[in-house]
Amino acid sequence: MPRPSGRRNDELRPLSITRHYTKHAEGSVLISLGDTRVVCTASVEEKVPPFLRNKKRGWVTAEYGMLPRATGERNNREAARGGQGGRTREIQRLIGRSMRAALDPAVLGERSIVLDCDVIQADGGTRTAAISGAYVALMDAVEWLLGQALIAENPVHSGLAAVSVGVFEGQVITDLDYAEDNRAATDMNVVMNDRGDLIEIQGTAEAAPFNRSALNRMLDHAQAGIEQILRAQQQALGGGAAA
Repeated sequence: MPRPSGRRNDELRPLSITRHYTKHAEGSVLISLGDTRVVCTASVEEKVPPFLRNKKRGWVTAEYGMLPRATGERNNREAARGGQGGRTREIQRLIGRSMRAALDPAVLGERSIVLDCDVIQADGGTRTAAISGAYVALMDAVEWLLGQALIAENPVHSGLAAVSVGVFEGQVITDLDYAEDNRAATDMNVVMNDRGDLIEIQGTAEAAPFNRSALNRMLDHAQAGIEQILRAQQQALGGGAAA
């Protein structure tokens, strides 16, 4: 059965990455994946959490949010509801873990990079788009640190990207939009580095269990999709590879 979008099963939505999207942040990116759009900013702070003080190690963390009209109906801001929901906290921890897997905190020094990922339009795959965009914003923040002679070398040791995969109408597909995600039998988010190493897998049988064969096919789809996103990231960054 064809996908609602008409894409091939292994085809990503149109992807664009715009650097320096806002004026003030050390790194700022707009990532668009089909109709999903996320603004990712990276801010350098000359401090670390209390548990890292005097350890000569840096920290990378993330915050995630969805603007009230990012979806078809307006949702109240989480601050107006009294605090972040469980989904938001889980996603921002995922983004932070992913970024830390690509970076040597000792090289960063005793400072933090805070990545803010704000969904301005949602059509599925917001967390994976946020991870892929946040990596580019992180690289721009590192470039700023190097330019200011605040660090002596690049602390980022690998590329990093993420994509969603799943089982829809009995077929393994890549980069689910909302129409597919809403009806998928299986929904999985995969984070991987540029060596093909897995950083995180989040997979759920939404309608029916999936077997090992389907899992392997989903991982193959994820790797192929992530390789395309990695190439787009490097093209946006001017072709340079991580140190």
